[in-house]
Amino acid sequence: MPLLQVLDNKGSGSANLSFPLAHTYSIVARDPETGCFGVAVQSHWFSVGSVVAWAEAGVGAVATQALVDVRYGPLGLALMRAGKSADEALQVLLASDEGRDLRQVAMVDAQGRVAVHTGSRCIPEAGHEAGEGFSVQANMMLYPDVWPAMAQAYRSASGDFAERLLTALEAGQAAGGDIRGQQSACILIVKPVSTGRPWADTVMDLRVEDHPRPLEELRRLVRLHRAYAHMNCGDEWLGKGEVEQALREYAAADGLAPENEEIRFWHAVTLAGAGRLEEALPLFRDVFARNPLWATLLERLKRVDLVSYDPDTMQRILSVWEPT
Repeated sequence: MPLLQVLDNKGSGSANLSFPLAHTYSIVARDPETGCFGVAVQSHWFSVGSVVAWAEAGVGAVATQALVDVRYGPLGLALMRAGKSADEALQVLLASDEGRDLRQVAMVDAQGRVAVHTGSRCIPEAGHEAGEGFSVQANMMLYPDVWPAMAQAYRSASGDFAERLLTALEAGQAAGGDIRGQQSACILIVKPVSTGRPWADTVMDLRVEDHPRPLEELRRLVRLHRAYAHMNCGDEWLGKGEVEQALREYAAADGLAPENEEIRFWHAVTLAGAGRLEEALPLFRDVFARNPLWATLLERLKRVDLVSYDPDTMQRILSVWEPT
């Protein structure tokens, strides 16, 4: 990753500080309804999420930005995991950092306590606003309205936690956003309590690494994430033999992402397997028309007994495919 060399000419000496340049705007928060922790960020910087956003179930969340010292993320979480409050953790890290005036960092801990620092040498427009269980922060913005707009949007937003985080980012962009424009975005949400299995404790971890309109793309990915969450829930119901419950989840997924061939295909497969062939046929027809290889896949599933359609059912399904 490109690094920016900064010479700090205070006093008689100078310190060479080499860190990623991720000027950006972000929000860290603890959801009062679920207890989940989240970070959401947008920047004109490639893969901003890999640098700025840090969160751990049962511990809290950190956003480290401006002239980024990435260590604030993992070390901030480690200090909060050890029992320090967000403010205590942040003060420990700032005290040992010669480049603190160039940093912008926000933390929220397991109790929803917030700490935030905007260094005096962060590139204008730069600032932050902390509220109950959240903090918004921005630097190198076009206007100083960005972070107040984000705070107001988060406070008044409806919907689930991811929706409210996205709304805050969109408000920041609407207020002018990064003076350089847009490039990447990220949303990271973890559970309120750790299970000791980080892969199971992550609720959402979505990144747009490089895109002309990253927030639009991030919102699309969040929608797909919700759709696949319904698919996963449907799979769980199906594994328990609760076919009708599974079909309700698959239908919800299909409704959220009707453009997704994968979701529609498995919805149709389950409908046909449940004896609801007339409902399945239009879905199969649509999927096969988009990509006839789904028909080939269905035949292969039949070959290894992963679908148990009788020959007449199989023939009716394949008959809706009209190869050109």
